[in-house]
Amino acid sequence: MDARAIIAALRRGETVDADALKWFAKGLADQSVSDAQAGAFAMAVCLQGLGHAGRTALTLAMQKSGRTLSWDVDGPVLDKHSTGGVGDCVSLVLAPALAACGAYVPMISGRGLGHTGGTLDKMESIPGLSTSVDETQFKRIIDQAGCAIVSASADIAPADKRLYAVRDVTATVESLDLITASILSKKLAAGLDGLVLDVKVGSGAFMKRLDEARALATALVETSNSAGCPTTALITDMNAPLATSLGNALEVAEVMKVLHGKERGALYELTLALGAQLLFSGGVFDSEDAAREKLSNVIVSGAAAERFGKMIVAMGGPLGFVDNPERYLPEAPVIREITATQTGFVSAINGEALGLAVVDLGGGRQVESDLVDPAVGLSDVATLGAKIEKGQPLARVHAAREGQADRAASAVRQAVALSDTPPVKQTLVHEVIS
Repeated sequence: MDARAIIAALRRGETVDADALKWFAKGLADQSVSDAQAGAFAMAVCLQGLGHAGRTALTLAMQKSGRTLSWDVDGPVLDKHSTGGVGDCVSLVLAPALAACGAYVPMISGRGLGHTGGTLDKMESIPGLSTSVDETQFKRIIDQAGCAIVSASADIAPADKRLYAVRDVTATVESLDLITASILSKKLAAGLDGLVLDVKVGSGAFMKRLDEARALATALVETSNSAGCPTTALITDMNAPLATSLGNALEVAEVMKVLHGKERGALYELTLALGAQLLFSGGVFDSEDAAREKLSNVIVSGAAAERFGKMIVAMGGPLGFVDNPERYLPEAPVIREITATQTGFVSAINGEALGLAVVDLGGGRQVESDLVDPAVGLSDVATLGAKIEKGQPLARVHAAREGQADRAASAVRQAVALSDTPPVKQTLVHEVIS
């Protein structure tokens, strides 16, 4: 087979069979397909699509491009994945909470894409912690803590590792087919008993419209279930940041507030919604209500925080992190309030614009080789519906330099709309697809 012929067929909108996609995935994994060909493939798929059969074939081909994991544990092996949003740090709360409920959570995560933050980047804002582990270390962390949030090793879905980096710099992140194959190739390779998907919709999500999010959720659920992994998707709102902090270390600090029982906002509520669905569908509890109550209890009691601490230490982080995270998390040298120029209710928030402001601060990547500054970002972001007086803060910017802070302040003022009347209250979970 020939990469050019496969790319040309995709570009023309022709059907490419499973054998051709398997060959291309193998070429991605063993480097026989060039970066230019990988980028052209991604763009052709983004423009023309693969269809259900092609999408499933690409997913399975990428899953089988490397090793698959198996687990010898005394509970269900469960996981969650988000399609990406702004201030979305649910994974860092949910993984230890599920572990405290008796599940095992081998969470293979990714880095930032486009305007959204990456779970691995957030984890690596904790000093000493490494998300790059081999299979032996991965299983040891799971044994010790019940959960681990790690990067895909070189031999887990290596075709996806290659294509994932290309998507971020070729404007092909939004492709339904590539998102499905990317997410599920890693998840299916992890040997799961159950999976819940958080499919975001709104201004801060890749999918801006409900019909787009529904199409993605359906594609993910159908593909994963047909591959033998029981899967449910929740379509959740991303018309405002999920947490009031955006940026790697700042979001970790927000996570610690939830795990210490000090924060009961949208981040906490979505953790319960996703976790309850997963524990119920995975057979751990007889009802979603019972699962939700248990999840709330393990967070309030500190059991989830204890699991988080064990995971941090097992991954090389500091022993005292959970008790005193402020001591360890990096702080930006420039911290400035961004104040409102008028009085009004926060009627809309352009989440994508806020995410891009964080990237511009250095909290994300504009090209794949960029280094991420873990300390920068936005904190205390005004919530949708809040009444803000003139001169009160819309957010605080954390920057490395004054010029960056100036640009971020301008971006925040443009992204946060104020009006005379409060907006209609948003529903956190729009739909459940199973």
